[in-house]
Amino acid sequence: MTYKTYLKGAAAGLAVLAGTQAAMADGHELTVGYFLEWPMPFEYAKATGMYDEALGTEVKWVSFDTGTAMSAAMASGDVQISVSQGLPPFVVATSAGQDLQILDVAVSYSDNDNCVVAEALEVDKDSAGELAGKKVAVPLGTAAHYGFLKQMNHFGVDPAGMEIVDMAPVDGAAALSQGAVDMACGWGGGLRRMLDHGNVLLTGAEKEELGILVFDVTSAPSGWVAENSDTVATFLDVTAKANAMWNAGDKTAEMLPVIAKDAGMEEDAAMASLSTFTFPSLDDQLSEKWLGGGAQEFMKGVADVFVQAGAIDGALDSYSDNVNAGPLGSLK
Repeated sequence: MTYKTYLKGAAAGLAVLAGTQAAMADGHELTVGYFLEWPMPFEYAKATGMYDEALGTEVKWVSFDTGTAMSAAMASGDVQISVSQGLPPFVVATSAGQDLQILDVAVSYSDNDNCVVAEALEVDKDSAGELAGKKVAVPLGTAAHYGFLKQMNHFGVDPAGMEIVDMAPVDGAAALSQGAVDMACGWGGGLRRMLDHGNVLLTGAEKEELGILVFDVTSAPSGWVAENSDTVATFLDVTAKANAMWNAGDKTAEMLPVIAKDAGMEEDAAMASLSTFTFPSLDDQLSEKWLGGGAQEFMKGVADVFVQAGAIDGALDSYSDNVNAGPLGSLK
């Protein structure tokens, strides 16, 4: 099965699921998806009960390996909110007809999502053309997949001539270490392990210069958001307060051990990731750069790249309806 066939099939499956959303899972009023080995301030609030207290109910948290899996869980009704879903998985799902909305900008991290070339190849940005025909581990339909396509386009390497293997970042790192693939793409803990066995072609700053933005969002099904606007606003408020605590800088010693433990990481590793993350303020998120228009425009660009690559069948004319800044704006 080619990566184009796989992603199109996944998108089609999501579209079917989106039409039959189930009731909340396991009797919980709120089930939230998140990533392990992806340390963020919200995990301090999660671990210390801030969400439970503010919402007046025990939140159920479920971990995922990829944003595409989050989309499937929201389509089936098993998860109501996904924290830090990559934008490309969101675009894949909505392009296929799943009615999801972006609720906030969870994190920006251009240095924490990348592709790593096996050190034995001795390939860098000046010799990237040598990657033609090579075997690459890519988590399909994710931010890493989008970044991979954009980088290969920049270097004039046709992905259609490469052997693309769908792998979560942790598995891609293992494959790279064993010499089973020539390049692997991913984020977080998987990316850190990849870097033990190779090098990136472009830095985060270099990627941004090419228009390769990397950010995650908090997302949820549109219908559920409409019926639970107060719950959504309260959830986002707790997240914003945790982000503000971290951004202030004077709570690091208190928050870091809690965040690291919840993320399943050592403190040093968690801090290494957090140091490459940016958590935009409420004002920033509501600005034109992000939810005021920038995110909508960027989603269209991501969708068009996927269409051109044959990864999805088509893009929406506009993704404006897939951004709902109302609950976040109510916090100001």
